Amino acid sequence: MKPFHCLLLPLLLYLQMSSWALVNSCPKDCTCLNSDSIFCFARQATTMPPGVPESTKKLYVFKNGIETIEQEDFIGLESLEMLDLSQNKVNELPAHVFEPLSSLRNLDLSSNQITHIFQNSFAGLELLERLYLHSNSIRSIHPAAFDGLERLIELKLYRNKMTTIPALKMPNLLLLDLRFNKISSLGPADLQAPKLESLKLGGLGLTTLNQEFLGSFKNLHELDISNNQLKVFPRVLSEAMGLVTLSLAGNPMGPLKWKHFENLTELQDLDISNLSLQSLPENMTMLFPHLKKITVAENPFNCLCTLAWFHIWLRNNQIMLGRTEETRCHFPPRNAGKVLERLGHNDFGCPVTTTISPATTTTLPPPLITTLHSTTGAIPLKPSNEPFSETDIHPLPPVPASPSSSAGSGLNIHFCPSNICLNGGTCWLDHQSQFKCTCPRETSGKYCENKEDLYLPENVSTASINVLPEIFVNAITSSSILVDFNRYVARRSNIHTVKLTYRNLSGSDKRPQQRNIPAIHQTYTLRGLLPNSTYSICASLLDETTDVDRVCTEAQTLNQQHTSAQVEDPQLTTMLLPALTIVLLLVLMAIAAGVACYMHRKKKAQLHLYCDPSQLELEGVKVDLDNEALPQKQPDIMSSQSAVQKDFLDYEMPLIQDCCVANNTNTLKPC
Repeated sequence: MKPFHCLLLPLLLYLQMSSWALVNSCPKDCTCLNSDSIFCFARQATTMPPGVPESTKKLYVFKNGIETIEQEDFIGLESLEMLDLSQNKVNELPAHVFEPLSSLRNLDLSSNQITHIFQNSFAGLELLERLYLHSNSIRSIHPAAFDGLERLIELKLYRNKMTTIPALKMPNLLLLDLRFNKISSLGPADLQAPKLESLKLGGLGLTTLNQEFLGSFKNLHELDISNNQLKVFPRVLSEAMGLVTLSLAGNPMGPLKWKHFENLTELQDLDISNLSLQSLPENMTMLFPHLKKITVAENPFNCLCTLAWFHIWLRNNQIMLGRTEETRCHFPPRNAGKVLERLGHNDFGCPVTTTISPATTTTLPPPLITTLHSTTGAIPLKPSNEPFSETDIHPLPPVPASPSSSAGSGLNIHFCPSNICLNGGTCWLDHQSQFKCTCPRETSGKYCENKEDLYLPENVSTASINVLPEIFVNAITSSSILVDFNRYVARRSNIHTVKLTYRNLSGSDKRPQQRNIPAIHQTYTLRGLLPNSTYSICASLLDETTDVDRVCTEAQTLNQQHTSAQVEDPQLTTMLLPALTIVLLLVLMAIAAGVACYMHRKKKAQLHLYCDPSQLELEGVKVDLDNEALPQKQPDIMSSQSAVQKDFLDYEMPLIQDCCVANNTNTLKPC
């Protein structure tokens, strides 16, 4: 038997030669992570990269500036399974251009400039499963363009300029996305896809929803008809009992009739945003027993007592509220503009709870409701620093009034049964004399029967928690935030670009800023931020128009003074102390000399002696001088540091300074 080191040496030599071969075979300006995946990101070239190895299975050539593609670009790539040509400038797909790619299963041509799809544009792609053509300028598609694509399961055509679609016959299609085109009507002959599960028709301008068209899909689970012109609730939806996800947002339907939802008991995700809803009925709790997410943003809610049940229902049933920041109150004025989920029970103006007995009437204060606000992807590691008392955690239940000794009064006795609320919960009566339980922070459920661990002990690591944030921030300064989206990428397959959107929640300008980051980087530093400001940071897929895959968190930049204190050198401070002492002595001596000079000049003035002209200027003698000759204040001259410090100092900073240095040296254009 040969020694181990004799076997190890040839193995290392083989691996080294393999790595050399991989580097040598990698196309110019591309990155080859392994033997079958090549990334050519932002190459700034108008043609396909030459010299792609024949063994390549995944080729990502997005955001290169490619204008034309030809069949010769793909000859020899019979093993290719994934081709990403998104975010280029391709305007035409020649006939048979992809025919050499006989093994191709995924083709992404989104965000190009394609205007027409010809008959044989996809000829030869018999194994193709996913075809993404969204975000182009497609106006027409040949009726036979998709013939032969028998295995296609996903077709995305949203954000184009189509007015009609060809008759699509796709026996295995599961997802069709036609959103944001100009297709005003759809009939049963337009689409024959018996296995279709997800149909997205948002933003088409539909005025009606054809009953025969929608009724042909027996396996439909997801339907998006948002942002159309539907004035009434489509009757055919009442029979779509298998729907799991439904979006009705942005239609001029008027008041919803909730009886139309009685058969939609399987719904798990409901979007009823922007429907001019002012309130929500409490019987929603029985209509949707399996609901996991609801979105009610952009509605002018009247946050009165009739809506106080909503956020308690969300919390007790662990239902996610979509677009939380856009779900706000419109009335009454004291709640106008406030985020609905963050209101406490008392903020809804509910009347105090009253228990009545024949002899006494006891008025109780409104019950204490502890609201929990959670942001997707964030885990509170410790309780708030706000002081609280023991009654906040275990509020005392109301004491029922003593029954009267006199009989025959005819009044009913309304009070909570004893021990009905568990784990320290508080029982109270609503305006319909129905008892409710207000649960402490650690519990939930109708009777506070469920115990929850809201905070992590200090000796427990976050690695042991099942639900971890998909994006998180660190390395925060006064002008930058490092965003780590490693976990967001790891939990999603076939993602090549992450869209980071951030906006300043503290300033007057809340317009979102966007950065498109290659997924292979997995971290990115947002620069050029304002100090002492709260930023909302969201990660999403590049071409995703909904918030299904959108994850957000919040972070606050440091104050400039705090940052300066952090970088202060103790040794430098020690060296500066003697110098500061000397300067202070000189200042004191100058003040003493000034006082002596002032007293001397005052004495001369009393004797009608010579007066210094400079003193006349200070006393306002030169008031007739042209003020326009003096330097005027410019709005953009004051540094951001001055604006920040003005709120904390007893004096205002000078209007014009010799040197105005911005907080961040890279303020022209953030990376």
